[in-house]
Amino acid sequence: MGLVIKNAIVVNADKIASKPQDILLDKGKIAKIGGSFDGKSHEVIDAAGKLVFPGLIDMHVHFREPGREDKETIETGSRAAAKGGFTTVLCMPNTTPVIDNCMIVESIIEEARRVGLCNVIPIGAITRGQKDDELVDMFELKRAGCVALSDDGKSVVNSHLMRRAMEYSKMVGLLLIEHCQDPLLSCGGVMNEGINSMRLGLKGDPGVSESVIVGRDIEMAQYLDARVHLAHMSLKRSVELIRFAKSQGIKVTAEACPHHFTLTDDAVKHFDTHAKVNPPLRTKEDIEAIKMALKDGTIDCIVTDHAPHTAEEKELDFDHAPFGMIGLETSVGLTITELVEQRILTWPQMAEKMSQKSAEILGLASKGWIKEGMDADVTIIDPNEAWEVRKDDIASKSQNTPFIGRQLKGKVVTTILAGKVVYSTTPGVITSGVK
Repeated sequence: MGLVIKNAIVVNADKIASKPQDILLDKGKIAKIGGSFDGKSHEVIDAAGKLVFPGLIDMHVHFREPGREDKETIETGSRAAAKGGFTTVLCMPNTTPVIDNCMIVESIIEEARRVGLCNVIPIGAITRGQKDDELVDMFELKRAGCVALSDDGKSVVNSHLMRRAMEYSKMVGLLLIEHCQDPLLSCGGVMNEGINSMRLGLKGDPGVSESVIVGRDIEMAQYLDARVHLAHMSLKRSVELIRFAKSQGIKVTAEACPHHFTLTDDAVKHFDTHAKVNPPLRTKEDIEAIKMALKDGTIDCIVTDHAPHTAEEKELDFDHAPFGMIGLETSVGLTITELVEQRILTWPQMAEKMSQKSAEILGLASKGWIKEGMDADVTIIDPNEAWEVRKDDIASKSQNTPFIGRQLKGKVVTTILAGKVVYSTTPGVITSGVK
């Protein structure tokens, strides 16, 4: 049976529908929008009062499998993704072992297919073992199913190697995603370098450690006529460099995380390790710059950098606790609360930042739009539902987030993958006919 979404207010990147429509999902595709459908022949979801988005895409998550299944697995990560409204995620390669060969890529894809809650696309490493001294076999990784490469967690510091990576990835047709941080400048910093790091006696990571890599990669992309995607931007100066690069027609795209447009380094004042992230939380000025960059298109998409860790690890002292927080289940609520409700983004811009633009950057041609013929990946959001982030409600295997207790507005109520409901807040949401 097909699935009909009735009374759908469709939100695409170009507009929000002026009136409700019915949508027929059939055989994994969006078969028809508009018209009437026989409720006796199809299962039905009533989306009255809700907004219907193309399935959300997060091009930056860490699922920890293989190697650290105590933090997250593909199954638990997919569960968190579905609950957060994400139908497609790209998992970073800093696993144990590193995702740098076809066998690991194929095993991740196979496990995600078995779980069946979310499209999980592995990102391969740029260098073998992420050791910054030898490029991977890009053709092999692409054949296995990768659409992008990254040494996320660290930069490709060797500029000659990064040049070769850009040249080869251009030839192969893979996106390079760069973690922008010069380790000789960050030098083991655990938070943003500034007044708070001085007061707390913690080693600071200066913003210039990010912006010098941003500038280098932009210059290299211009010189080679190659493209590069800059991960989790956190800094006003980085935004300025990207904005200028785009004005020159350089092929650069960028992403930002909710915590970087929501929290400042004040969140670290009480040594809360859940607020220890990399790149670190910055200043109010940086937050405002990230927001404006999302608004004007300088930053192309919103990602979570979902980074689960065990409670035992996060209970270590601030210097030794690992970087990162989970984010799949709070991303929609934070984006609506901090950006849409504040009139920084419109609903169509949210669809662009959280689905369409990521699909475009990654070359996922059948995703990112609610249109006939596209994949039947759909996220239904109640824009008015207020809710509180609670530890007991978290679907991820880990619970490391500083947003526990935070009141948010806007909640995912149904996630549909290839025409199948994989998450719903309402038991029995699907009916066999219209009531």
